[in-house]
Amino acid sequence: MKAVQLHGYGGVDQLRYEDVPDPKPGPGEVLVRVAATSVNPIDWKIRAGYLKDRMPLQFPVILGRDVAGEIAEDAGRWRKGQKVLGLANRTYAELVNVPADVLASLPDGLEERQAGALPLVLTTGAQLMEAVRPEAGQTVLVTGALGDVGRTAVYVARQRGARVIAGVLARQKPKALSLGADRIIATDSDDEIQGLPELDAIADTVGEPLVAKLIEKLRPGGTLGSVLGRPKSAEGKQIRVEAILAHADAMLLHRLADAVRKGELDIPVARTFSLKDAAQAQALAEQGGVDGKIVLLP
Repeated sequence: MKAVQLHGYGGVDQLRYEDVPDPKPGPGEVLVRVAATSVNPIDWKIRAGYLKDRMPLQFPVILGRDVAGEIAEDAGRWRKGQKVLGLANRTYAELVNVPADVLASLPDGLEERQAGALPLVLTTGAQLMEAVRPEAGQTVLVTGALGDVGRTAVYVARQRGARVIAGVLARQKPKALSLGADRIIATDSDDEIQGLPELDAIADTVGEPLVAKLIEKLRPGGTLGSVLGRPKSAEGKQIRVEAILAHADAMLLHRLADAVRKGELDIPVARTFSLKDAAQAQALAEQGGVDGKIVLLP
């Protein structure tokens, strides 16, 4: 099969589209033929070496976390040809082994191109809000609310009955109206931050130094949840801090993917590249400013 392998830490020149042996499923695994995957920030952060102390690699290695495709061989309850999506590893490839229990069936009517953008951001956003646990009527601020993880967090918070404040950049406020939040604030405006009410919870996807500004608005005993680790500004505060790492949850993923299919939750796809152009796709993602996911099609 063809795959994109990372041959060392560094720039996108370390990514090579090449022939590799087809993977052989191990116990409890399913072979999936990849129809779509996507670029997530963790992909280029791993490539650049930012995470090498925490996640050391043996090269060459195939990157990628998202998969949408079809079952390539009968395995357990899965049958060849069934459409699936899941949070997996080594998905920058034509074929990938995936633990059977992390796969979700693809909701009818959801395009594989769209589905390939979903698993990591849907799972992360939902599990961030599960960690924050806002109760109905409580006020929660979601930072980076127009990002794909932020969009999911806003949606899940609304489903829980929370009063949701979407934190975005000032220039993004008109676009943020589509999120359905109760209020939108510009987090790059100190005046708007000062005008915030007391918060029961903050769901953060941005990190410092923004968290340090917002944390003063969090009530004693409130909750700060983050996808970027425990912020230093939270040390010594009388608050609950929850730093989350996404883990596969097939039922959660199917439910949120179905919300995307229904148009209740929008995770936009900004660009589509062929898998062989993964280096170009990662370079674009790394430079930032892309409004939506970058999808790779084998």
